[in-house]
Amino acid sequence: MTEQWTNTFRTEIKDFQGTIAAFDRGELDRKAYKGISGGFGTYAQRQDGKHMLRLRMPGGRMTLDRLKFLAETVEKERVSRIKLTTCEAIQLHDLTPAQVPALMEQAIDCGIFTRGGGGDNPRNVMCSPLSGVQPGEAFDVLPWAEAATEYLLSIARDIHMPRKLKVAISNGADDCVHSAFRDMGFQAQADGTFSLRIAGGLGAANPSMGLLVDEHVSPREILYYIKAMVDTFCAHGNYQNRAKARTRFMQETLGQDGLKKAFLDNVAAAKAAGGLDLDITPVPVVKAGDGEITDPRAIPQKQPGLYAVKYHPIGGMMPPEKLGQLYELLKNMPQVELRAAPEETLYIVNLTAGEAGQVLAATADGAQTQFEYSVACVGAAICQQGVRDSQSALRAAVDAVREAGLPDGALPRVCFSGCPSSCSAHQSGTIGFQGGVKPIDKVPIPAFRMYLGGSDKVGKARFGQCVATILEKHLPAMLVELGRAAAAQGQDWQSWSDSHAQERDAIIAKYEALQ
Repeated sequence: MTEQWTNTFRTEIKDFQGTIAAFDRGELDRKAYKGISGGFGTYAQRQDGKHMLRLRMPGGRMTLDRLKFLAETVEKERVSRIKLTTCEAIQLHDLTPAQVPALMEQAIDCGIFTRGGGGDNPRNVMCSPLSGVQPGEAFDVLPWAEAATEYLLSIARDIHMPRKLKVAISNGADDCVHSAFRDMGFQAQADGTFSLRIAGGLGAANPSMGLLVDEHVSPREILYYIKAMVDTFCAHGNYQNRAKARTRFMQETLGQDGLKKAFLDNVAAAKAAGGLDLDITPVPVVKAGDGEITDPRAIPQKQPGLYAVKYHPIGGMMPPEKLGQLYELLKNMPQVELRAAPEETLYIVNLTAGEAGQVLAATADGAQTQFEYSVACVGAAICQQGVRDSQSALRAAVDAVREAGLPDGALPRVCFSGCPSSCSAHQSGTIGFQGGVKPIDKVPIPAFRMYLGGSDKVGKARFGQCVATILEKHLPAMLVELGRAAAAQGQDWQSWSDSHAQERDAIIAKYEALQ
């Protein structure tokens, strides 16, 4: 970011110190405070006096400088709770009102900006976490994610959108960033261009796949398309009803043809104005690898002899001491960096086989099975918006599955959202749960709506269907019984679910009937 932009942000942070102090004194109510704090990437937690700060990581990229900042901050400030998010950011929790603005400013020095991390702003621009190193990718899209981030931050103060705007860029081999159903989803293609879908999104109301508006966007011109999306949203988004103030509702209000025309007209106008061309050449990985390593968590890169290691703390809740341990291990390894992924996973990339072995040993406390890679939002114990404690629900399920001794693959990765906000993208999960209640004898009992059959695979994106509402207390037992049924047939979850749908549905129905 420019020096002028950064200096302005520093001034805004100083002003925000007064705002968070006033809220702490009870002079601002939660709603008024949230309307201000979201633009700075921070929210008050459910507990009085505690706050979350969201650190943007464009494209999920965590350089060693950023890792060092995080490790030192966690130790010095005694941060007790860290969350990897489904938007490739990192959240620090349980902060005091004094810590929040101080950390905002300190983060600037290593290129971390919290501006626009919440509220009605352009959010963290996401890209495929293994971009640049993944076999089969069309090309490395990370530099364009970083350029898009800088552009959106540069205009964030000057625009007033109805709601947030989420941009995702897929490398063509992996679409865990959900480019098929984001507000803007660019997908890299073998010919060096992007296909582009717009006005997609999740949420309880009207989840929508993105509308294909261009099949061959030149990478050098993506900022014109992003500007056009902002302009279209500002012109046609719903400013009166927040429940309908997301881009996906423009598919209804304008119709798909009308939306496509309005958007492409704005693209043409932006190009006519000029000034937004990008000239980017990705920096190749030149590190030489040697040796081989075989481990389910060690992923061969497209660079011969190099590996990426994946580390998934259960529920995306990072042990605070882990950041310091990783920095001490990685700081002398050339060209190594980390990538935060939407599945709440960290990838450590550009490792030789010997380095990968060390990283595997240091991250052995993470997920070991497909099911343990399940995703959960931070949950109602912390989040003001939450209805159910998704973290506790996931942990109870993991404990039950471990105790049952189910083989890996008998259950898939599952997505737990604590409320209808879809922070875990539960509609796209093979199995997904949405927190809510189930009335029994007119008493609301903690429960989750269950979705089946979602997918975020490249070219196969689809939403799952809601099939049942299960009381929270029965979720672990139901998942264990489903996994046992698959294991009894010697099949993985997907094969068993497809071939034994009647048995699967009968098990689910049994638990839905329980009180």
